[in-house]
Amino acid sequence: MGCVERDREMKRRRKRREKLQKLRKAYAASSSESEKADLLTKARKISPLFSFDE
Repeated sequence: MGCVERDREMKRRRKRREKLQKLRKAYAASSSESEKADLLTKARKISPLFSFDE
């Protein structure tokens, strides 16, 4: 039963990575500070310690 849980965990991790990559791309393309703040808020909901400086 542990293998199934591990698969779910890996799927969640992959999905999180994909979402953060998409937000990174949008952040790089955005020009206004309010839009950047919105994207940072969305990223922080997914991963609380995330920053776009990396």
